Amino acid sequence: MTNIRPILGLSAAHVVTDIYSPVLAAIMPLLILQYGYSYLLAGLIVTVWNLTSSFTQPLFGWLSDRRGFGVPVKYTILICAFFISFIGLITNYWLTLLFAACAAIGHALFHPSALSLVSRLASGPNRGRLTSFFVVGGNLGFAIGPLIAGVLVTLWGLPGLVAMIIPGIAMAIILHVIIPKACNDPQAKIAPEPESVTFPSSVVTPETMGFRQYRGVSLLITGSALRAWGIFGTVAFLPTYLSMVRGFDLATANIIVTGVLIAGVVGQVIVGTLSDTYGRKELVLLFTLLAIPFFIATFTLSGILSLVCLILFGFCLWSTFSTTVAMSHEMMPGTPGLVSGLMLGLAVGAGGLGVAVSGYIADVAGLVTAMLLITIPVAASLVFFALVPYPWKHAGRNRDTDS
Repeated sequence: MTNIRPILGLSAAHVVTDIYSPVLAAIMPLLILQYGYSYLLAGLIVTVWNLTSSFTQPLFGWLSDRRGFGVPVKYTILICAFFISFIGLITNYWLTLLFAACAAIGHALFHPSALSLVSRLASGPNRGRLTSFFVVGGNLGFAIGPLIAGVLVTLWGLPGLVAMIIPGIAMAIILHVIIPKACNDPQAKIAPEPESVTFPSSVVTPETMGFRQYRGVSLLITGSALRAWGIFGTVAFLPTYLSMVRGFDLATANIIVTGVLIAGVVGQVIVGTLSDTYGRKELVLLFTLLAIPFFIATFTLSGILSLVCLILFGFCLWSTFSTTVAMSHEMMPGTPGLVSGLMLGLAVGAGGLGVAVSGYIADVAGLVTAMLLITIPVAASLVFFALVPYPWKHAGRNRDTDS
């Protein structure tokens, strides 16, 4: 716990970095109205951001682990902040695409670098709790980003986005002060290896990692991608369902969605902390399983009970995210950058693509059916998580699940 100060600083940096993630989607209506972009052209701006950020993160993580390449976290925030903030001053479409891609690269550079630092700083019996602090920072940033962007463009139009560079600059200065210089060296060892988790000898060091270990991480990433499908599919269609099917006005529907997201943030801290004591795999399986009946109950019940079940669904499913990130770092302790890029980049990006499948189902079979079928990828994620050869917590059960 001696490294709590820089970890909290990195968590705050995660809040700031992910503030910029939903900005392009938030200003899309203005881009269409002011510049006459079609839905396709406007949507491509968001797609460029998503694909660039998601699928370059593993590359940057690998470069950090194997080649010692890394950009200090404070600079990655500045890159992202600059290019997103100044998009409001650009009128050329192709230049807008370029700025979106450059901002996404800054975003992609941040996550492997920052989470590698968290992994080294959080080594020890409190890894789950400390990792959850970092991960939920991104969730908070993602939740408040559209609000900030909306206020700025409402007051000053698209040029008002320039003001969004202020939190990026402020956070870069703060990180310069509170993050130890040793943290900027990707090869530096700044904390002892964890002693609270006993792994089979075959997974202790990166040199001994073989097909079996990479298979385990692949299972974890696949399960995380399927869970991301469930998360993003719910967030994408829930406002429409609540307003068009349940009869809530749009403002109330968005407040409910915010409540679901906040429940997930709280869940990540609680379950991440509990996983240090009761086992990561145990709690991931338990809360992923609990999410399914709560989600079904949302559509079969009515009134306040339905909304309570929806909040509990958000708590259960979102709560497992930071815990699986901690699992991935413990399974591949020698490659924190690569595994961070895979878990926060590839898995999240691939899960986001599943939303298009849910949208197609909604066009063909109806919105309610499409949302109910979101339970299928969630259930599938449960299977993959169960197959991950991660040791059980309690003595006498410290063995691979497939042994």
